[in-house]
Amino acid sequence: MKRDRRTVYPYIPNSAPSVRAEMLDEVGAESTEEFFEDIPEELRLRAKMDLPPALLSEYALKRHVEGMLARNTPIGKALSFLGAGCYEHHVPAICDEVNQRGEFLTAYAGEPYDDHGRFQALFEYCSMMGELLNMDVVNVPTYDGFQAAATSLRMASRITGRREALLCGTIGPDKLSKIADYVKPTMETKLLSYDKGTGQLDLDALQAAISSETAAVYFENPSYLGFVETEGEQIAQIAHDHGALCVVAVEPISLGVMVPPADHGADIVCGDIQSLGVHMQYGGGHGGFIATHDKERYVMEYPSRLFGIAPTRVPGEYGFGDVAYERTSFAVREEGKEWVGTAAALWGITAGVYLALLGPQGIVELGEGIMTRARYAMAKLSEIEGVEAPAIHAPHFQEFVVSFDGTGKTVAEINRGLLAHGIFGGKDLTAEFPELGQSALYCVTEVHTQADIDRLAGALREVIHG
Repeated sequence: MKRDRRTVYPYIPNSAPSVRAEMLDEVGAESTEEFFEDIPEELRLRAKMDLPPALLSEYALKRHVEGMLARNTPIGKALSFLGAGCYEHHVPAICDEVNQRGEFLTAYAGEPYDDHGRFQALFEYCSMMGELLNMDVVNVPTYDGFQAAATSLRMASRITGRREALLCGTIGPDKLSKIADYVKPTMETKLLSYDKGTGQLDLDALQAAISSETAAVYFENPSYLGFVETEGEQIAQIAHDHGALCVVAVEPISLGVMVPPADHGADIVCGDIQSLGVHMQYGGGHGGFIATHDKERYVMEYPSRLFGIAPTRVPGEYGFGDVAYERTSFAVREEGKEWVGTAAALWGITAGVYLALLGPQGIVELGEGIMTRARYAMAKLSEIEGVEAPAIHAPHFQEFVVSFDGTGKTVAEINRGLLAHGIFGGKDLTAEFPELGQSALYCVTEVHTQADIDRLAGALREVIHG
């Protein structure tokens, strides 16, 4: 009897010939070709794929992946001043300890089908986020802050019955791309101009653009470029005067020192929780939040899950579970407000641990420490001839734009020079915001010491002036 020596790939399920034959027999197909006969010929790839040889052992695969990873320079091996949406903050050990518990880590998206405290953990997270944001209702996290912003705009469209969103002109291109793509079936997006000196939204441009078709006016605080939008109350008032909603994206870790958007008129607040006890991972461990006041017309437009608390049949006992579950695509897929897939529930649990650990006073002290460090960094960099920091003249939280126009060097050249000193410089903004010239976005958080900032300033001076 001739043995079947076809390769069985250990990382491809059901690749064993006997298993494949059993599967085909179960569905009544004679061959794989017959099984796929309903796929048009023009969509089939008949040639072999251009792939390297298969790695058939666990050791070979591990060695291959580790070799690729070794080509990267991780944050722990360099001094980093990168931000732009993914931030290096201190992650307390207890955050990892809790989110690595088996009942959370090994569950689907941190949501075990048997409740091992998951409902309460997420309810507590939502409650603390609500207190931080001065809002009543907060959702279980979406994929990331990008989706949270896009979903917030679609909520505004459903609430108002309108199809237009006006967006701040300083929004990051990646987020803008995600929003435009996500809302495209139901909405149009328009960018508003901004003051190049202060970064503030142009109120005259907003007045000229807003109309009876505008569902929402969207801005960020702090902005993608790091400055604080100081005209939030006026922006919200203009939106409300025209029957539109005000949607604000916020960095939650800033709310120990900044007024919550709800206090200056925001109707829907959104953002990302990566800064709340979540490590940077391959671009970031991200989870998006959406928050509103407890009004039925808002609550019923959330597409994602909401967890609440209610008394049980036992006196003095309480339980935790879904609120208005029928809204979601989990309940009736075709009737969902939007399609909602895997929630980043594990990061919600983690952020809840972080917020509980810091408490109200801790979040204030953290924000003060970050702003102090950022202000010191701006002052030190501005001492370097040809460098302007900040290039946008407004209050800042943890990020700020640095202009190198006066140095005669490009940001790319400067960043290469800094890398030779073991430093990741700021994100190059020249392609995203050409109107800002040779500029970069620098980020300073609580992990940076005075010595770190002095080291950056010294290296920059050497790279620029030799």
